[in-house]
Amino acid sequence: VQLQASGGGLVQAGGSLRLSCAASGRTFSSSVMGWFRQTPGKEREFVATIRWGSGISVYADSVKGRFTISRDNAKNTVYLQMNSLKPEDTAVYYCAARSVGSTSYGYWGQGTQVTVSS
Repeated sequence: VQLQASGGGLVQAGGSLRLSCAASGRTFSSSVMGWFRQTPGKEREFVATIRWGSGISVYADSVKGRFTISRDNAKNTVYLQMNSLKPEDTAVYYCAARSVGSTSYGYWGQGTQVTVSS
């Protein structure tokens, strides 16, 4: 299983970015895909998840209303649309996957840096 994250970059506060996570190596129809982020010295933080089959999504309070997670079944890709970005959104963003019946994410992408300038 491989997860390839991309789309990070430098953006001014108030701007937008879209992250992509291309998945390969297995069928993900029974999986939960997630985005997490991490800054130096802090633990990895949950951002959003989506159930691949149903499309049901969950968001952290800190991003609710600004970020949108979605998936493209045909492309085996999960997206994180980030709007109204704030400097505190600066982090390395990781995508991850787990089975619906599992409580831990067993597959992780390599991370993509998002930097929001004030």
